[in-house]
Amino acid sequence: MATVRLVPTVRRRRLGGALRRMRNAAGMSIDATAEAMRWDPSKVSRIENAKAHMPIKDVAPLLTQYGVTDPDVVAALEGLAKDANKTGWWTTYGDVVANGYRDYIGLEEDAESAHIYAQGLIPGLLQIGGYAREVITGIAPHLVPDDVAALAEVRKKRQAILTDGSRPSGPLKLWAVIHESVLHYRSAAHPRLMREQLRHLLDMAELPNVTIQVMSPPAPAHPGMVGPFHVVRFPAPWPTVINLENLRGGYFVEGTDDVREFESAFELIVAAALPVDQSRETIKKIMEEIP
Repeated sequence: MATVRLVPTVRRRRLGGALRRMRNAAGMSIDATAEAMRWDPSKVSRIENAKAHMPIKDVAPLLTQYGVTDPDVVAALEGLAKDANKTGWWTTYGDVVANGYRDYIGLEEDAESAHIYAQGLIPGLLQIGGYAREVITGIAPHLVPDDVAALAEVRKKRQAILTDGSRPSGPLKLWAVIHESVLHYRSAAHPRLMREQLRHLLDMAELPNVTIQVMSPPAPAHPGMVGPFHVVRFPAPWPTVINLENLRGGYFVEGTDDVREFESAFELIVAAALPVDQSRETIKKIMEEIP
């Protein structure tokens, strides 16, 4: 029988990375770990590199070898091991969802909160279908209409995490700071599109887990002037991840010092933006100016 190659899902990579960090913190080599667990050394390496399955029953014994006994940490890693082989709903869309985007959606699904600075467009979690289709077409003009429609549908499905009370950490807590210039976008093909989009922003801002601020043009200089980014936080013990967007999709920053720098940057952005109530009035005023 042919061997089935495991596809390294984002959850398996997070599990492997966490186990590697814990092994290093314990000062144990791969060989020492393998000997303690009575495994072949290659098994330790494959698990840490997301190329092998980590049996749930082995999580607690392995963590004991690393001196990790906190029941919350053990439970968190057991949960990740349980879900590591699951493929997300987004995989049904095939190659239209790029690998980097798949990874981000996987992280987003497990996240507790997301802090976003948006400089050029409405964040995907707050887009209506028509706006999503138009900006996807503009950003990726090489895509055929069916792929554009599929990606717009993916964005719509992602938004379920804002109201899904069945998630372990509850609905995603979203804090979005959006530059005011984004709100003035006008569609030549659909003149009232932005009125609908801005109305949607106002509606979403009514959710208790959603905070929206507007960065006005007269705002003082702030770190967001360099470019957009996402600060994605998870329940303990998982570390915060930064997502930096670009034309190719984006990439992740996970180093502790780098993460702190972006977290501090977001605090400065929040301080420079309009207060929540004033932001709401600004969105409403721009919406009402659209004929």
